Amino acid sequence: MKRHTGLDRNITRKWRPATQAIRGGLVRSEFGETSEALFLTSGYSYERAEDAAERFAGEQEGMIYSRMQSPTVMMLEEKLALIEGAETSRTMSTGMAAMTSVLLSALSAGDHFVIGRVAFGSCRWLSDSLLPRFGITATVVDGADVQQWKDAIQPNTKLFFFETPTNPTLELVDIEAVCNIAKEAGILTVVDNAFCTPVIQKPMDFGVDVVAYSATKMMDGQGRVLAGSVAGSNKFVNETLQPFIRNTGPNLSPFNAWVVMKGLETLELRSIRQSENAQILAEFLEKRIPRVSYPGLKSHPQHALAKKQMKTGGTVLALFLGKDRQQALSLLNNLELIDISNNLGDTRSLMTHPCSTTHSGVAEKERLAMGITEDMLRFSVGLEDVEDLKEDLDQALRKIGL
Repeated sequence: MKRHTGLDRNITRKWRPATQAIRGGLVRSEFGETSEALFLTSGYSYERAEDAAERFAGEQEGMIYSRMQSPTVMMLEEKLALIEGAETSRTMSTGMAAMTSVLLSALSAGDHFVIGRVAFGSCRWLSDSLLPRFGITATVVDGADVQQWKDAIQPNTKLFFFETPTNPTLELVDIEAVCNIAKEAGILTVVDNAFCTPVIQKPMDFGVDVVAYSATKMMDGQGRVLAGSVAGSNKFVNETLQPFIRNTGPNLSPFNAWVVMKGLETLELRSIRQSENAQILAEFLEKRIPRVSYPGLKSHPQHALAKKQMKTGGTVLALFLGKDRQQALSLLNNLELIDISNNLGDTRSLMTHPCSTTHSGVAEKERLAMGITEDMLRFSVGLEDVEDLKEDLDQALRKIGL
């Protein structure tokens, strides 16, 4: 391919997803490198003083300062937009920087938004603690109940925010149904798609306006760096989100952007294999413990919806052991291969106890309303041989009497 082919949407939009993930966004320097170049610079120089003035005025294309843009980050953002099916995207330093930037840029004092009850603990902190300080109110709904979204709309409702599948209970939201309600009311929809990535689920195909990610998870996929991203329309990203990013500075470093780009090259391969492993382990565990929540299981109450909007059941399971915190912690302590870790989306299998880690900052009453109980464990399935994972789970379960 030619030096600038990766930025030519007339060409790249015709490519299939796997090709877009590897070739999309790639711009080569005059040296002709095959891998994306890593530009480690904070600033840029200009041939003429007038060039600087024109760039700051938006009259000339080019780099100004790495808080606003860098060639490496630009390549990642174009690649992400392509695989998401979005007009454009922006990246940020972490997943929570992405979520926070979307909400604070889209909402103002006096606005109201609706959020699905089951969400990552830090997202619930935004809705429950931070945003009310700025005069932004939220209504929490059962995301799986479509009617609750409609009933929650107020005259000043500006935004719907939800995860699907939810972290950590693996409940689903009917994306198309909720988006239809939002569109009728002129409400912006924002979906956290970190559990799936575009390989497993493409929310924009069902009407979503903005898709946000912790790219730390499956996109990097190897537990190396922190990153976040937001994809959407040119209008939203450039007119609403970009001024916030430019002036507050939650930007992604070029090195982290480069690492995520390398992760995207194998995203499809990893996502499919990890999903296959997760399906096998969900079926295995369903026979051993009181309950497994996994969209790929026929026993999941929303299995039909999962088949409609997800290509696989995903890579994460919610395990319910039936007793208490001590039982859950005992299982973790008896694992020999699977790591105890609150991260997810890694090539390594990871397991955590949400009540005492990721959702420990959520009030107990609200955790219970979300379905996060003391006997619950979140299991992020990796790329190890599935038989080794089975054996590790088997020996740990036997030691706690299951």
